[in-house]
Amino acid sequence: MAAASQEQRYRTLIELGIALSAERNHNRLMEKILLGAKSMTNADGGTLYLVSEEKDGLKFEIMLNDTLDVAMGGTTGKAIPFPPLRLYDDEGKPNHKNVASYCALSGTTVNIADAYDVDKFDFSGTKAFDSKTGYRSKSFLTVPLKNYENEVIGVLQLINARDRRNNVVAFGPDITPLIEALSSQAAVALDNSRLIEAQKHLFKSFIQVIAGSIDAKSPYTGGHCNRVPTITFMLAKAACESTEGPFKDFMLTEDEWYELEVAAGLHDCGKVTTPEYIVDKATKLETIYNRIHEVRMRFEVAKRDTVIDYLQGVVAGERPESELKAEMEQRLAQLDDDFAFIAECNVGGEFMAPERIERMNAIAEQTWVRTIDDTLGLSIDEMRRRHGEEPKPPVVEKMLSNKDWHIIPHDVTIDLAQYEAEGFAMRPCQNKYDLGELYNLAIGRGTLTAEDRFKINEHITQTILMLKALPFPKNLARVPEWAGGHHEKMDGSGYPKGLKRDDMSIPARMMAIADIFEALTAADRPYKKPKTLSESLKIMSFMVKDQHIDAELWQLFLTSGVWKIYAEQYLRPEQIDAVDIAAYLPKPAA
Repeated sequence: MAAASQEQRYRTLIELGIALSAERNHNRLMEKILLGAKSMTNADGGTLYLVSEEKDGLKFEIMLNDTLDVAMGGTTGKAIPFPPLRLYDDEGKPNHKNVASYCALSGTTVNIADAYDVDKFDFSGTKAFDSKTGYRSKSFLTVPLKNYENEVIGVLQLINARDRRNNVVAFGPDITPLIEALSSQAAVALDNSRLIEAQKHLFKSFIQVIAGSIDAKSPYTGGHCNRVPTITFMLAKAACESTEGPFKDFMLTEDEWYELEVAAGLHDCGKVTTPEYIVDKATKLETIYNRIHEVRMRFEVAKRDTVIDYLQGVVAGERPESELKAEMEQRLAQLDDDFAFIAECNVGGEFMAPERIERMNAIAEQTWVRTIDDTLGLSIDEMRRRHGEEPKPPVVEKMLSNKDWHIIPHDVTIDLAQYEAEGFAMRPCQNKYDLGELYNLAIGRGTLTAEDRFKINEHITQTILMLKALPFPKNLARVPEWAGGHHEKMDGSGYPKGLKRDDMSIPARMMAIADIFEALTAADRPYKKPKTLSESLKIMSFMVKDQHIDAELWQLFLTSGVWKIYAEQYLRPEQIDAVDIAAYLPKPAA
């Protein structure tokens, strides 16, 4: 070969080395390796094999042959129809008959001038292929791909080198070292690519474990951490496919898609700190259990006392029995009615108007007699909340009350300086929880106290703090912002930072819509019935008018059909009703 040609090969080798070190896509990397080797040797084609994970075979990854116009594997999207080459037979003996498997097992380069003149290796398959296609397979160069640990991770095989006159020639001794050098660089690049993919797979699995553990904490929110990413990806895909409108220039790179996948998967990771009995609080008096049972027992005691009072009156004979019985029946009916009212308040389905709270407070003033010490059998934590000056039984107690020991203080001091530093606008309540019976029953709407609500909302601050504590690489630097913004509102009334629309990235705004739509349509919440599509979209339309969710993304959400595609996959049949999205879209100009 002329010096200029050899110089060109060295230049190609250097350029390939640089390109291989920069390429992170596994399929494109394999294609570059094979195309580069073909170019340097002017070969008809070749095959790139990789050792299987079980270390017992060579998998066909990509095949090219310009003469036969064959291209399989790699980025071509065509599956290779050949099974892996076995490295060992059924008895565990090494397969040295196939040149590629021999190369992998021995770790040595094999240069064959003419496959038809070789007895050491079995080329019967190659000859059959030639007979079928009319091609003539002649020269072969088979080179092992060794990583930095000198482990063979694959094999590069080239076929039919050609000279300047396009004649098939043997792979010369001057080119073999260059292909070996290329193979060495390729092996390191492939190994690095594999390691990166393995790390990504590990991290994705970790995300799934975290999401699964959060959903497993509560049977009522199971699947939320998986469904929100699904809606987010659908909306992001619709934005990327937009050819007009506000998202015509929106695009996500491969790295950004991965970044969005991580952010969406971890958007609620802070919920690991939220007790499930708060997340699942289905009634106002519920903690780890529904305390309405305690209240009912007090009414039962009061009813028994009423009957006892009647019987004692009859025995005393001071008043007519009929009069005593009428009073007893009236009292029993009143107690039943009063308890039914308290039970209704506990469910939280009706707004607690002032007159309802007034009646509740009046009922609370009724008394019953406790004859057993209520400090017996308590935990150390419960005893810490008792001041030790409680009167000994028998004690006359109110039917409902707010007691000192109902207050549960923060077990650790909230770092307000950290809240300031992170820009969190929300602030913790004075106490961690308040279990007061009247306090909880007086909740205006729903079942959560201010303390409960803060504890639930705190999951987003914990999400941000947890994610910011992770040493994300540059390509994942926006994960905390994307994951931590799904409770913000466009008018700045959201939490935890009170951000406005222009303060938020598009992915964060997408996740906000996904989180709301999933929550509205979820069929696994203890405190509400699953809403239909029309109900959910109507509610969201009001949120758009109130500047709670992004109007442009809302329009894309509707016109792209994301809502419908998601509904068909995840909603119950009875939730999917007729929807006229035109009612929620801007009216065309006259």
